[in-house]
Amino acid sequence: MAYEILMPKLGLTMTEGTVEEWKFREGDYVKKGDALFSVSTDKLTNDVESEAEGVLLKILLPAGETAPCKAIVGYLGQEGESVPGGAESRSSPLRRRKSWQGKNTSS
Repeated sequence: MAYEILMPKLGLTMTEGTVEEWKFREGDYVKKGDALFSVSTDKLTNDVESEAEGVLLKILLPAGETAPCKAIVGYLGQEGESVPGGAESRSSPLRRRKSWQGKNTSS
């Protein structure tokens, strides 16, 4: 199953975030709890942890780009899965999508 990586909503007034840096590249294996990317707002910058384990299949929002909260910024899943839009990480079809939102890692 492929997971939709969403732009998190880190505060009540947050409407959008900017990906400052992806900590992994497409094709890299990510463990649950790894810092997946850094997101900045007008008030703060935080790392977003992965809530799933698998291969980073596709990055939809490159570093330096901005998206609204809850927008899909990438996909994480098993090697070989395809993601919407035709991007693939080898051969097997997408079976099921499950959304998750990274959690705030700041104290």
